[in-house]
Amino acid sequence: MAKRSGKSVSFDAMIKFFMIRFEIPTRQDIQRIVNRLDQMEKTIKKNAICGKPKRSGTSKVGGGNTRISGSGQSMNASEIILKAIKGSVQGLDYAGISEITHFDEKKIRNILHRLHKTGKIQRKRRGLYIAG
Repeated sequence: MAKRSGKSVSFDAMIKFFMIRFEIPTRQDIQRIVNRLDQMEKTIKKNAICGKPKRSGTSKVGGGNTRISGSGQSMNASEIILKAIKGSVQGLDYAGISEITHFDEKKIRNILHRLHKTGKIQRKRRGLYIAG
């Protein structure tokens, strides 16, 4: 058998071959992905901030519990739930409040308790709330 003559394969060439063959990402590939994620995060933050009013005197970013009413005024979560209950003739149950406000379960439960305690709403029966 004749011995094959030619160049020996360098270690770098072997690594490059395996990376291409097994589709292993390079640093450049990962950096492109990181840059793209940064762009997407900036776009999301920009879009999330554009529709919300700026609140003065607070250090909380995003104003977690504020919403905009139809008149352009800022309302807190308690006012939103109270307005929803007042807008209903027969009162609202928990599912109805959740559907209107899109608040999470714990937040609604805490606000309903607080509104009931202050006398702004009444419990007509278990799970049904009317304006007080």
